[in-house]
Amino acid sequence: MASLGTYSWKVKSYDEVFGGKWYFRMSPYRVLALALVGLMAFSMAYRLIMGLGPATNLNDHWPWGLWIAFDDLCGIALAAGGFFTVFVAHILNLRQYKYIARASLITAWFGYIVVSLGVLMDLGRWYNFWRPFVSWGYHSWLFVVLLCVVFYQGVMTLQFGHIFFERVNAPRLKEIFDKILPVLFVSGIVIAFLHQTALGSLYIAMIDRQNPLWWSQWIGLFFFLSAVYVGPAMCVFEGSLASVAYKLDFRHEVPLLAPLAKVSMWVLIIYLVLRVVDLIYRGHFLDMFNGTVPANLFLAEIVLGVILPIILFAMPAVRQTTRGLIVASVLAIGGVILNRMNVVFTSMYEAMGGSYFPHWVEFSISIGLVSLLIMAYCFFVENFKIMPEEHEHHH
Repeated sequence: MASLGTYSWKVKSYDEVFGGKWYFRMSPYRVLALALVGLMAFSMAYRLIMGLGPATNLNDHWPWGLWIAFDDLCGIALAAGGFFTVFVAHILNLRQYKYIARASLITAWFGYIVVSLGVLMDLGRWYNFWRPFVSWGYHSWLFVVLLCVVFYQGVMTLQFGHIFFERVNAPRLKEIFDKILPVLFVSGIVIAFLHQTALGSLYIAMIDRQNPLWWSQWIGLFFFLSAVYVGPAMCVFEGSLASVAYKLDFRHEVPLLAPLAKVSMWVLIIYLVLRVVDLIYRGHFLDMFNGTVPANLFLAEIVLGVILPIILFAMPAVRQTTRGLIVASVLAIGGVILNRMNVVFTSMYEAMGGSYFPHWVEFSISIGLVSLLIMAYCFFVENFKIMPEEHEHHH
């Protein structure tokens, strides 16, 4: 103990401050993932130095490609488990979903980091990324999306402070983060609603380019509803993967996740009804049966990604079993991914003309970003209280 006048303090050891050792166990799969992250870093440097031309197959016909469709549109939608489970666990106060909300928060947090890096890669003059923050485009949906993503990322970072200071010994900071959590939860949900809707609303301006099967004045609402119903599906998918990785019994999670799957079923029904009503109102309902490639992909999106999950989630014998829950959730996730790909590519292929297939640099960056997300998730699960205590035996 050292002293100075009336003040005294104790010099804390490393273990006292940081809560002991930090873990990251290696395996052949993680070595492969780290190698993919290394390739991604090289590809990113190549793209930033050489520009979009040599590093991508984007062109004047197709200025938005894989990074926008997969990294951004799909990434933002699939990160929706974060705001959905926060709403269930903390706004509805269903405390049994606390740890599911934590796992979803981690996935969403790093998912948005992936989204941000994907957007940076897609900027022609990436070194001007700071300009929207000082030159506001008040009438641009894209500007709204930017602000929402930035603010949502900030809110999630602050939410993680509550978890971080459980491990790092800083009682006063922990107390501050605990006090502001309710405000952060409500802010995060409001911002998530805004940017999921704004992301879809970007395509309202594409009325002369987008296939009528996808273009709609309600497309912002469709994006939001699909993000809501895919939230529980992502919780199931993430939980099943974590159970395999850490040798947990996923059957213990089924009683918690089955009610969320039922919520997903009702939102899927609302989504399906609204899309059918919209097509009938605009006179394009029969377009899905004309046998063209866009029509067939639209049917695949609706039948496999919406109708089939509704049927499976509606059956208690399926919804309350491990395999049935996972299969239905994977179909719902696949439907959202196919929807976003269709919106970006299929719906505008005829109007845009030309052709586009991603460059190997585009693939390597997208795959590397997913690998980075997985590695970050593993690190935080192994070092913070993300899993329920009875499951924390993986150390």
